[in-house]
Amino acid sequence: MKQSSGTLLYRRGGDGWEVLLVHPSGTFNRRAPWGIPKGIIDSNETPEQAARRETWEETGIQVEGELVDLGFIDYTRSKKRVYCFAGPAPEACSPRCASWEVDQVCFVSIERARQIMHQDQALFLDRLLTLLTPSS
Repeated sequence: MKQSSGTLLYRRGGDGWEVLLVHPSGTFNRRAPWGIPKGIIDSNETPEQAARRETWEETGIQVEGELVDLGFIDYTRSKKRVYCFAGPAPEACSPRCASWEVDQVCFVSIERARQIMHQDQALFLDRLLTLLTPSS
């Protein structure tokens, strides 16, 4: 099973929480869903190290703070496992397309993220909201 790892960076936006998503580049991916910045885990790295590296490589954002492990999901079609780590976006960060692998990078509301991101990855949004929503 292929394994990849990425981050779900979040921040407060005008209408609530926003998350950082990327869109894969290339003609083939023109209609592909958005997703978290992620990539293959190298043999010498942990999933968290890979998530930090891939976020830097794809968005130009250096993730230095603590990350919370959101676990993993297995894609239903490709049988790929994706690990995810959540953390607050660095203050005043300016995401950019830092790799040929992505053609768009931006913060979107969680509601918008649900509409445009890979369906299997949407579970990470639920896990993130559990962390961000105080218990009664």
